[in-house]
Amino acid sequence: MTRKHKVPWPTPFLGLRGTTWANAPREVAAGITLAAMIIPLNIGFTQLAGLPPTAGLYAGIIPLVLFAILTSSRELVTSPDAPITALLAATLVAFAPVGDPLRLQFALAIALLSGLLFFVFWFFRLAFLANFLSRAVLAGFITGLGIEVFTNQVRRALGVAHAHGAGSGVEALAIQIQDTLGTTGYFSEVITLIQSIPHANWYSVAIGVGAFAIVRLMKRYTPKLPGSLVALIVMTVIVAVFGLDGKGVSVLGTIPSGLPTLAVPNVPLADYVRLFPAAMAVVAITLAEALLLVRAYDRKTGVKSDGGQVLFAYGVANVAGGLSGALVSGPSASRSAAMDDAGAGGQFPSLVAAAAIALVVIFFTDELAALPTAALAGIVASAVLKLVEVGEFREFWHMRRSEFWVAAVCAISVLALGPLQAVVIAFLLATIDLLRRAARPGTWVLRETADGSHFLPEEAGSAPDTSGLIVYRFGAPLYFANAGLFEEEVEGLITQATTPVKWLVLDTQAMVDIDTSGAEVLHQVLSRSAERGVTVAISRANASMAALLAQYHLLDLIGDNRLYPTNRHAIAAFRQEHE
Repeated sequence: MTRKHKVPWPTPFLGLRGTTWANAPREVAAGITLAAMIIPLNIGFTQLAGLPPTAGLYAGIIPLVLFAILTSSRELVTSPDAPITALLAATLVAFAPVGDPLRLQFALAIALLSGLLFFVFWFFRLAFLANFLSRAVLAGFITGLGIEVFTNQVRRALGVAHAHGAGSGVEALAIQIQDTLGTTGYFSEVITLIQSIPHANWYSVAIGVGAFAIVRLMKRYTPKLPGSLVALIVMTVIVAVFGLDGKGVSVLGTIPSGLPTLAVPNVPLADYVRLFPAAMAVVAITLAEALLLVRAYDRKTGVKSDGGQVLFAYGVANVAGGLSGALVSGPSASRSAAMDDAGAGGQFPSLVAAAAIALVVIFFTDELAALPTAALAGIVASAVLKLVEVGEFREFWHMRRSEFWVAAVCAISVLALGPLQAVVIAFLLATIDLLRRAARPGTWVLRETADGSHFLPEEAGSAPDTSGLIVYRFGAPLYFANAGLFEEEVEGLITQATTPVKWLVLDTQAMVDIDTSGAEVLHQVLSRSAERGVTVAISRANASMAALLAQYHLLDLIGDNRLYPTNRHAIAAFRQEHE
């Protein structure tokens, strides 16, 4: 790598700038609040992924500390969150069942592989690839994950692992649907939910609904308080006081105490190839969400963060997580917003939160063992509601119907085929949508106003021109997908004009590139125009466009004297020649 393109090594502690002794009490209070949010949510997400609670708790220690030290963003908080955890849960189904010790090893391998991919993206400066995930694709993908996770948590709140004996008609229909679509994911979850309703433990249902209601009400009326922690404490006390654990309400159970230890995931190397799509999806979601959050907070605070260093920090955090038994970490909009509301001026609250969580896993795991799983389900269900982008879908429907259908197909793909297949479909849809737009760019004929002050763009062929001059603007690079449209429109403008065309001026301001297919078509257009006695001139071509025209030997047909800096210069030359 040349010195010019050398990747700078990250500068540590940039995220801690702004922390002073004067605001230390506020930062410590914000850190305790952050720990109060992380503990219940991280445990809830491990339940969603079918992993031991320690995987969520450990994610709030070493990965949180390393990210805080290495990130350049003062506001962004890393933690397991709903989209990535939902993706992880759906992926692990194909590798190991819930309760199998290998399930955790595969989850740690995904964290390790994701971290290594983050390093690749940082080293080769590939953060720009996040731009290829359109808003519609991301909204559809996240909505599908949100619906799946919410359904899963509703079933968990029923307090029934699996219901047998549900209506055979429903089960037969469900099996038929699964066989037709080749999936057992979301539809199987819905079937299990329906089967579970008659066998529900209503104490468990009440605990789950109560936790959900507390979180939603506190989010609305007391947003600065950690509603998830309050809900968990209240429901745990209710279960203990009324002895509901003896009436079928399940609790977490024994949680080993002590700090995490370092170990390489016990997964064969061949399985890393099978895990690669999941790790790639984790990186894609993190890229899209994290960089959007970083840009939003940069605009708000006026402090510029290095997106590449943020990716490096995610790489270190997830490699450390994979080696220390922690769940995959990604961007957390809710925790970042909570820190912003608490007035945190940097990453110091993350260090405080990590210390608090470390104390919990050393001294208070017995208390965590009494947490009701239904309450955790209610807390996670509330957290994933924000993933269901109803407002986004409504906006797409009213503003751009094609993006609505892209989002809808992505959401349905997540549910019908699974998130990994949906990632492929999402990229294909984004690519097809991009090519579709580029293949039909905006094209206009520019009409000079009567007073000559400016030009008015009109659709090609919308009105006849009797001057013998046509100024045509093509609104995109000329390449294989739209070259046919260019040729067709230019041909129509010349042959269908009511007055014989003498000059055709191509406004190339937007035509910033030409591939070989486009050059071939442009050559044909120039040759046919010359045969008809039509002079073709080029206006507003930048230096690179002029170089391309010369490289493709098109200037020989156009002539160096027919390149004009503006449309006004081209029109003046036409009038001078013909008047």
